[in-house]
Amino acid sequence: MEKKGEDKKIDYEKTIIHLHNVTKHYEMGDNVVKAVDGISIDIQRGDFVAVMGPSGSGKSTSMNLIGSLDMPTHGHIFLDGEDISLLNESELAQIRGKNIGFIFQQFNLIPTLTVKENVVLPMTLQGISEYEREEKAEKILRRLELADRMDHYPNQISGGQQQRVAIARALANDPEVILADEPTGNLDTKTGLKVMDFLTELNKEGRTIVLVTHSPELAKQYAHTVYWLKDGKIERITKERKNAFEKVGKWKGD
Repeated sequence: MEKKGEDKKIDYEKTIIHLHNVTKHYEMGDNVVKAVDGISIDIQRGDFVAVMGPSGSGKSTSMNLIGSLDMPTHGHIFLDGEDISLLNESELAQIRGKNIGFIFQQFNLIPTLTVKENVVLPMTLQGISEYEREEKAEKILRRLELADRMDHYPNQISGGQQQRVAIARALANDPEVILADEPTGNLDTKTGLKVMDFLTELNKEGRTIVLVTHSPELAKQYAHTVYWLKDGKIERITKERKNAFEKVGKWKGD
């Protein structure tokens, strides 16, 4: 299958997200900042991908583009075979909501909603019945060992528990892709490793994981495909064949 704006054929049975020669420029007075400067990324279904780079490399902008949270200045972005530049905001929100779950470094939980209400919220935007929303949220929270925290508010639980709530929320609509932006950045080492263990478990179950990180150690240890960014460009791509962990750790001690 070949889409408008592409110079090669992309198999959308295998490719969930495709960026083709994408740029993102910002005007700062008389200057133009090239945050992303002509990148092409193919994310295969079921892969564990890391977008790695230091501060200022363009990885955060790349995350927004990969997640269809932002539109490119030039180039094309295909999400599940759809060229998002052809979609209006309502259509884009629907396809994004069904296909991608987001995990943010700052958790981004709504403080006035309980743990369960935070997880239920994305499902209300997809027209899921109230009964199904409640049942599904409780099932996900039990899996993440948060059954006794469902009625708590974010400020009543630990940072590690908040990140687990953010993961539960990301799983609410059963997305094929989990996009994790520095998911261990605000956590202690032990809790951060548990988060990465769980992302590994989700990947083994068939979900596509996209990890955005400044840490080469995390990228090398967990990802199968790593895009190394520098100055808004892809410096190199590396691929690994490995299982990061044989056994997934349990949530204890927080």
